[in-house]
Amino acid sequence: MSFKQVQLNEFDNTFSSCTELSSVALGGRVLSVSDEFFAEAFQLLLVEPAPSLKGQFGPNGALYSGWETRRHNPTYDWCIIALGTSGTLTGFDIDTSNFNGNEAPEASIEVFYNPLAKDPDVADSRWTEILPKVKLGPSSRHLFTIPDAPSATFVKLNMYPDGGIARFRVYGHVKAVMPEEPTELFDLAHVFAGGRVEFVSDQHFGIGSNLILPGRGQNMGDGWETKRSRLPGHKDWAIIKLGAPGFLEQVELDTAHFKGNFPESCEIHALTSASNVNWTMEHSESEDWTLILPRTRLGPHRQHYFQLENVEGTPFTHVKLTIYPDGGLKRVRILGRRMDTKTTIEAASVPTEPDLVATSTPIVIKKPVSQSTIPVLPLTPEGFAPFGQVIQAYGDHTAAPKETKITQANAGTASKFHKLSLLVSSYPHNSGATAGLSVYRCQPLKDINVIEGTTELTILERHPFTNQGFIPMDGGQGEGLSDSGHRYLVVVAKNGEDDKPDVRTLRAFLASTAQGIVYNTGIWHQPMTVLDKPLDFTCVETQIGNGGIEDCEIVELESSIHLRLP
Repeated sequence: MSFKQVQLNEFDNTFSSCTELSSVALGGRVLSVSDEFFAEAFQLLLVEPAPSLKGQFGPNGALYSGWETRRHNPTYDWCIIALGTSGTLTGFDIDTSNFNGNEAPEASIEVFYNPLAKDPDVADSRWTEILPKVKLGPSSRHLFTIPDAPSATFVKLNMYPDGGIARFRVYGHVKAVMPEEPTELFDLAHVFAGGRVEFVSDQHFGIGSNLILPGRGQNMGDGWETKRSRLPGHKDWAIIKLGAPGFLEQVELDTAHFKGNFPESCEIHALTSASNVNWTMEHSESEDWTLILPRTRLGPHRQHYFQLENVEGTPFTHVKLTIYPDGGLKRVRILGRRMDTKTTIEAASVPTEPDLVATSTPIVIKKPVSQSTIPVLPLTPEGFAPFGQVIQAYGDHTAAPKETKITQANAGTASKFHKLSLLVSSYPHNSGATAGLSVYRCQPLKDINVIEGTTELTILERHPFTNQGFIPMDGGQGEGLSDSGHRYLVVVAKNGEDDKPDVRTLRAFLASTAQGIVYNTGIWHQPMTVLDKPLDFTCVETQIGNGGIEDCEIVELESSIHLRLP
């Protein structure tokens, strides 16, 4: 099989749109090895570059980060690797960093594809050589592309006759795994669904392709992080091609481990294109993007959940995540439903060749998809910010919102999170309104469609002259609940131009009893709704107390809206 050796300065152009299929971050693992006397083969697949361990020794000799075998092998050494996910191969990086005088002089690669196969051994007849024996040099990276490479599930790295290799990276494109049912919600951007990070404006500290990896990672090194900006108005962005065209619904943005270097805010756009796009800095800015998440503040070291806008009835193929002004993100999850293959798509010009083209082609959808169900997302301070405040403590103080004042209290036995919300009242001076504490004992929601996992939203209320807070109370002896609930719904909407709830702004959240909430003045909200079991709340409010609409205005919704429970 033919191959081409690539110079290191061509790495980005050659492999930037590929996925490192062998990475331990994807679940790649070493299955078996002929010998690893000096250095264990699992290190071949580590994410971080191989560090120098010069001058350090173990019981068997000098230490190296990589795979190193004994001397004087009369044949060759081999290492069998299961890729993190099956894919179509593009090429390899065989890295001998720090091995000088003990590097493997030559190497070859064999593969085979069978996602259902048991772990193969060295004598398996299905191995096919795709990279013949090539020469390797000391302490250097050796890049190879395979123009007509097959798909692979397993890879066998051979080195002749023995020696050391620091890192081994297999690049390619994932064979996508998606739900069979088009109605099932899943992460369209996930690497296992075939998502690809196609372009980033900057990846100085962490590469963009980390954004769509599984899990939440181990540290800042396995996220996307840009360098510090020094110019006013700076922004960075990453463009992700979804695994399939899909109808988008919600996004999860994870800043895990980014505590002092998370982005101040972000926004997300989406694009529909029937063709591949050759992204450049200018091209990524000039495309006809649709704003699906307006600029929104982010917080440190947590998962953020947002419902997307302007997505109804339109299948999108790409998303563009923009961060302000710079910083780091761990993961991006774009949840939606793939477009049914039975749905008709018209493209004005679809290229017949798989080569990249300079412009994108719009898709015209023939069968619009209606959307009358609001997803219930986990409550976070950033997601709830347009409607009010979240009242909670933080075990890790660095995960609290940046503006939160935290001090020691009670002779050092407590942490105090100061003034997470202020009491607000705009009642007329002579109205007789007073502030106070009340208790609500709420019974659990009964009207649930257990088959679809939904409940109907029928009424909303607002308090025109005051904000209103609810703090959950746990059960206890005496008059306390003997078996209290642990979660409740928070459903909110902004006021519309007709002085009624603007249903386009409806958002639904799932709160735990470790979280209280404060509704801003005039925010429409569902009456307190608890799940599973009864729950008590302390309500902090200002009111006249005469039952008038000055205290509480209630409206019945005209359209049928359902909440999809988690």
